[in-house]
Amino acid sequence: MIADASVKEVVKQRYGEAATRVSQGTANSCCGGTSGGNCGADPITSNRYDALQAEQIPEKAMLASLGCGNPTALAELKAGETVLDLGSGGGIDVLLSAKRVGPKGKAFGLDMTDQMLALAEENKQKSGLTNVHFLKGEIEHIPLPNDSVDVIISNCVINLSADKDRVLKEAFRVLKPGGRFAVSDVVVRGEVPPSIRRSVELWVGCVAGALSDQDYLSKLANAGFEGADIEVTRVYSMEDAKEFLAGQGPEVLRMAKEVDGKFVSGFIRATKPQAATSAPSLAPDTKNTKTSCCGGCSCASKA
Repeated sequence: MIADASVKEVVKQRYGEAATRVSQGTANSCCGGTSGGNCGADPITSNRYDALQAEQIPEKAMLASLGCGNPTALAELKAGETVLDLGSGGGIDVLLSAKRVGPKGKAFGLDMTDQMLALAEENKQKSGLTNVHFLKGEIEHIPLPNDSVDVIISNCVINLSADKDRVLKEAFRVLKPGGRFAVSDVVVRGEVPPSIRRSVELWVGCVAGALSDQDYLSKLANAGFEGADIEVTRVYSMEDAKEFLAGQGPEVLRMAKEVDGKFVSGFIRATKPQAATSAPSLAPDTKNTKTSCCGGCSCASKA
């Protein structure tokens, strides 16, 4: 089992490096940078946004997108809603969400990486949107009050957490009764070789940390959600596996054969029951933990 702290530090480092590359104009679209810098053909992060969506947001937001799906296209956001993106990166899904919920709605983005937050703030300024707020914090400790969000989205980030139960419980806490969980993530169907599960590099690459489809649904139910389902949006073949296993040495072909068709991108939906009562926050004492709002907003009053 990989230690939580090890995963978190490697994720923070790699995604910080990705944000820096975008800022310096040397971006590679790759999910955590596992392909030795040659990420242009990364099968997980490619071809997720159409041309119309790309025209709506700053170019750097698109270049910094390291997700595996397009949750904003599937979450059925409504005008006036409050939406939270867990692991918002350069802000692409937050900006697209802000446009969908309109000026009476709000779009929050939560990220723990300073470089990504700085890039997101830059993209926010370029977009001209005023209903966007970026927060610094961890998805295991969401710095928002109970029952404050209509919709939670996320784009290939929850699989990066070593404590997914806590993430889902926090998501349940901040959602309003009747609120919707609507995220894109990598999901596993079948057994995965232990060598992949043990690799921190592949964890950051959106592979080793992925839950099985049944585990994902079970954890959502344990957190209190109802009506959970997974809609497969993309199945990764052996050829795709060779791409995201690049750099793993002479065993890569054998490993690719073992995971052929087992990794998929999926859209995961669930709902917080109307009669649900949120448990107290799982976040630590905020006096000792920095979870500041990067847009100068008051987290409680803006929710």
